[in-house]
Amino acid sequence: MYIRTAKPSTMKKQAAKILIIDDEEDILLSLQLFLSQHFDDVRTESNPYQLPRLLRNDEFDLVILDMNFRRGDTSGKDGMMWLEKVLELSPGTNVIMMTAYADVKTAVEAVKTGALDFIEKPWRNEKLLTTVLSAFQLSQSRQQVQQLEQKQKALSSNIDQQFGEIIGESEAIQRVFNLIDKVAKTDANVLILGENGTGKELVARAIHRRSKRNGEVFITVDLGAVPESLFESELFGHKKGAFTDAREDRTGQFEVASGGSLFLDEIGNLSQPLQAKLLTALQSRQIRRIGSNAPITVDIRLVCATNMPLYDMVKDHSFRQDLLYRINTVEIKLPPLRDRRSDIPILADHFLKMYQRKYQKPSLKIEAKAMKELQTYSWPGNIRELRHAVERAVILAEGPNLKIADFILQASSQDNSEPSEELDSYNLADIEQWAIRKALSKHTGNISHAAEELGLTRAALYRRMAKYGI
Repeated sequence: MYIRTAKPSTMKKQAAKILIIDDEEDILLSLQLFLSQHFDDVRTESNPYQLPRLLRNDEFDLVILDMNFRRGDTSGKDGMMWLEKVLELSPGTNVIMMTAYADVKTAVEAVKTGALDFIEKPWRNEKLLTTVLSAFQLSQSRQQVQQLEQKQKALSSNIDQQFGEIIGESEAIQRVFNLIDKVAKTDANVLILGENGTGKELVARAIHRRSKRNGEVFITVDLGAVPESLFESELFGHKKGAFTDAREDRTGQFEVASGGSLFLDEIGNLSQPLQAKLLTALQSRQIRRIGSNAPITVDIRLVCATNMPLYDMVKDHSFRQDLLYRINTVEIKLPPLRDRRSDIPILADHFLKMYQRKYQKPSLKIEAKAMKELQTYSWPGNIRELRHAVERAVILAEGPNLKIADFILQASSQDNSEPSEELDSYNLADIEQWAIRKALSKHTGNISHAAEELGLTRAALYRRMAKYGI
């Protein structure tokens, strides 16, 4: 009654998930038998009250929904109610309505509400297939557009960042270059270790640029700045309505980075529960958005970084050993700037040229005596501190020659000298900077210990360090 014989199709099956909701079992069977010839996954359900559960547990490309579910009812009210429910729970899912009672008014109302199309019973197989194929192709196009928009946002957010090639000629940095060249050609997970300001993200980007994924996105997530409560939403995404502020579907950074590289900075900041969730995602290469049980397969190149002593943290059980093994197939240790002093003139000259252009002061140069002083300074903030020091010097310069006084270094240029305990100013910002530097110096750059002594969280300390250029 419902299926008209058609010639066998030679068309390749489409990788689509289709859900059919109808209260008549023979219709469900007929539709499933026919559509299964053309689509990989065709599911049926006779009880519309199962819709919320089905939509929470999986993501469908298309829902074919009957208009009436009560015997003798031809109003279409039930179908309209369930149509609105589908659109609420899964806004990206296309819906085709189906009814045995052809009514133009009902069809127009359904389309205005959000249905993609309308099929009358009994149907013609050719028309049904054409309608379903069109709906699936539209669904695929929407997904591609959404992914492109997310990737475009990621790319746009990085346009203004001042990252280029790694600069240096010292033996210490040459060893890093060799490691980058070797590991970039593979898809091996990389762990970058080094103090704050040594250029860990720069190395991660260099690995991505030299990899076979260089035509795809490079996504950075600063785990030190992600609140624990937002970790899953940020990395794995969420469905609309999954929690109070989830007003729309969100694509997580794992999904956005799929096909490219994902850089997880400050991975040592993760709590034990978050470490377990990250490990599960890395092992399965699948994520689940909050509010959905549907797994999403991701294909990423993982690069992680931290300034924290992960091996010591494994010993005191604050970092999972299995996660450490998972992320450090290859390990790259970045030397602090004090261990590559011969690179300081090269770096200083690079930053000078960059800020000459930015602030339109092309005639500036660093005096030879000042450059020697820069090479004897310990640079606790490493390359980041040097860059900020050069920028300040360019901004404040009153003549063509930059003297050591123009750099306003935060400590004596002699490594073995102690900074004065007295402050020249009682400005609160100056005092806060001084306290942060003292705490970092006391704890040899250990962020966790310094934050504890200062009465701050690690995330709060990171924000203050970024604010003051430490």
